[in-house]
Amino acid sequence: MPDPAGNLDTLRQVTDRLRANVERVISGKTSVVDTALVVLLAEGHLLIEDVPGVGKTMLSKALARSIDGTVRRIQFTPDLLPSDVTGVSIWNRSTGEFEFRPGGVFANIVVGDEINRASPKTQSALLECMEERQVTVDNATWPLEAPFLVVATQNPVEMEGTYALPEAQRDRFMAKVSMGYPVPEAELAMLQGHTSANPLDLLEPVTDVAEVRKMIAVVNQVYVSPAVQQYAVGITTATRTSPDIRLGASPRATLHLVRAGKAVAAMSGRDYVLPDDLRALAPVVLTHRLLPSPEAARSGRSVVSVLHDLLEQVRVPDSPGA
Repeated sequence: MPDPAGNLDTLRQVTDRLRANVERVISGKTSVVDTALVVLLAEGHLLIEDVPGVGKTMLSKALARSIDGTVRRIQFTPDLLPSDVTGVSIWNRSTGEFEFRPGGVFANIVVGDEINRASPKTQSALLECMEERQVTVDNATWPLEAPFLVVATQNPVEMEGTYALPEAQRDRFMAKVSMGYPVPEAELAMLQGHTSANPLDLLEPVTDVAEVRKMIAVVNQVYVSPAVQQYAVGITTATRTSPDIRLGASPRATLHLVRAGKAVAAMSGRDYVLPDDLRALAPVVLTHRLLPSPEAARSGRSVVSVLHDLLEQVRVPDSPGA
């Protein structure tokens, strides 16, 4: 039988290598990098939102280059077509048949740059890909190879030339993070290291897709007790019944919260999930899915503050390992 402790040790070693490799390019953002690794191991997708120039695309490219797999970048622009994302069938005169030309989504890691600059029609082309990990064009379906991770960047909606992501698409992202401005020390180090050469050019892969598949299998075996499952349901149910929230967390959000908790537990060397894992993940997993009520918006209450109050109200299990 496989040794669970040995598998967890291997997983921690690989994630440590990935973290260190990405932080060669993005320094001072360990929590953001860790969230990206959690999403990768939990088979989710990551949305990175912030103002231009803080390293959103750099982070996604660094993660992609750290894994020896197929990588495609899609630059989302207003004139991007859905077929550019999913692919298109083209008539081949020599064979007398239609041939499928894969789009940018056919890769292990897809970097969607400035996703909210494309039209809603093009954004929706990702819905089936992200949820079902397959592409359907002209009544034919093509599976997407595992691991499949979409790392999308977006600018805040108040920026010019942006379209707000629809609720259905936001719900398909397991987590949303914000880069934030670097601390002065990290910005100074960036000036010293990024002005003479592009640090991305120096990054080498530290793992491959076969190793990532093994790590995902280890994460899938992490135990989630009935008490912790009930705690996850309690958190998402609280968002649906709160008078301060107009749109609460979906059942998919509950699933994402638990799967992300399993990845955090495995990265911490545990084969079981604690309530603290879910509590710590709730802001990055749930906030982007929630919409405040008109009353909460008028009073200036943010979704983050409402969720914080709800987490204080949900009862934590007494014996999470039961």
